[in-house]
Amino acid sequence: MMKQFSFLLAGIVFLCTSVFAQSPKREFRGAWIATVANIDWPTKPGLPAIEQQQQFIHQLDVLQSVGCNAVIVQIRPVGDALYASKKEPWSHYLTGRQGEPPFPYYDPLVFMIDEAHKRNMEFHAWFNPYRVLMDSKKNPNPKNHVTRTHPGWILSYGGKSYMDPGIPEARDYVIDIITDVVRRYDIDAVHMDDYFYPYKVPGKDFPDGKSYAKYGKGTDKEEWRRENVSRLVSLLSTSIKHEKAWVKFGISPFGIWRNKSKDPEGSDTKGGQTNYDDLYADVLMWLEKGWVDYMMPQLYWEHNHKAAPFSVLQPWWYEHCYKRHVYYGLGLYRMTNAKSGPWASAKELMWQLRDIRGKCPNSGYSFYSSSCFDKIKAPVKDSLQNDYARYPALVPAMPWIDDEAPAAPAVKHVSGKLEWHTANPKKEPLRYVVYRFDSEENIDLERNDHIVSIQQGEHYKIPAGKGRNCVYVVTALDRLWNESEQSNVIKM
Repeated sequence: MMKQFSFLLAGIVFLCTSVFAQSPKREFRGAWIATVANIDWPTKPGLPAIEQQQQFIHQLDVLQSVGCNAVIVQIRPVGDALYASKKEPWSHYLTGRQGEPPFPYYDPLVFMIDEAHKRNMEFHAWFNPYRVLMDSKKNPNPKNHVTRTHPGWILSYGGKSYMDPGIPEARDYVIDIITDVVRRYDIDAVHMDDYFYPYKVPGKDFPDGKSYAKYGKGTDKEEWRRENVSRLVSLLSTSIKHEKAWVKFGISPFGIWRNKSKDPEGSDTKGGQTNYDDLYADVLMWLEKGWVDYMMPQLYWEHNHKAAPFSVLQPWWYEHCYKRHVYYGLGLYRMTNAKSGPWASAKELMWQLRDIRGKCPNSGYSFYSSSCFDKIKAPVKDSLQNDYARYPALVPAMPWIDDEAPAAPAVKHVSGKLEWHTANPKKEPLRYVVYRFDSEENIDLERNDHIVSIQQGEHYKIPAGKGRNCVYVVTALDRLWNESEQSNVIKM
């Protein structure tokens, strides 16, 4: 009987330890909100402003309920703007007509940032740098669109139109557009996806012969293309940090850098296209040079995929992070219409989350994409709410940007609530983490299951029945999630 009890006790301890290990205190938990073709938001063009706002709030509330602490919102899908810009026209995905402002008027980017920050979520502004028309045969744009102002920069390929990455002035234009947003809005990060040079169309070369003849200087054409993209990334990184040193720069590349068959440093995959050889994106060099703060490879494949298995790519990226953060883009969309196979249930996605947490400390993930949570029948939200995102997580800190934590709060207990003050000579926006422990427990700030609030206000009302035989401590977080030492202990 004692032996059975020992086995039972060991099993309970193992289960509790496993659940706790699955919910690290530091973890990036994000979701993409795509606006191109109204994939996620708004649900269709031209909705009244109030309906757009309600839809966005709904998406944030769903994401918050599954533990997300960041959103990645596409604000420039095709050389247009989902924000007030003097440089590019309003997006028709927002207003129904390219160049027409929302009605009643509001600035969606200000609204979205404010709503994300209310929920203590980071706001990553997602830009597509070079795509300008989704259909190269249709141009609904007004006279201030880049296709009108600089037609010599525009190339059509695969049914879409792009600015030529080989033209220095086009590159400078993109940097200026993005830097303008960094300057004027309180974003937490600049984010770009995998569209630099477009995915190859079989049998057709990207038609950049004129710019290559003018600027290639006799170099290998593919090397020249890679240099064009790397120069954009390098210069943009410098421009962002010069404007606001705390704004992060992240890129979400295609999931395969190179196949091992082409490069011994590559992954043991059989991808038909790769970043280096087809999209001309040397993403490993960008990490090695420190031009980006995080990489978020799009690993939209299952563990046992024949050409690009998650089980191979997930550790490969972590091994090639060059002391920068690697988060993982997960293909939530694969579950929306799946009736059989690995995506027909929540098992594959949860397996991927377990692998990320078990093998990649200080990492995280982002779901593509947000509206899928309202479409999937499998109990994904339940699994996240009840297990994998049951406890809150802080965004991983980035010490190469800033490692100076704020001062610890000074806390007092006043009439059923905690109040505190923190010295803040930089006058930067602060968040606070409130921890509660039983009076017999050791205070361990790594235990995120003891976090009862992450908030911006400097007071916390103690819930009824939670004011006996326990202790509270509070810490302060700066805008880069550096955490202070604990406050004085409040015993209840």
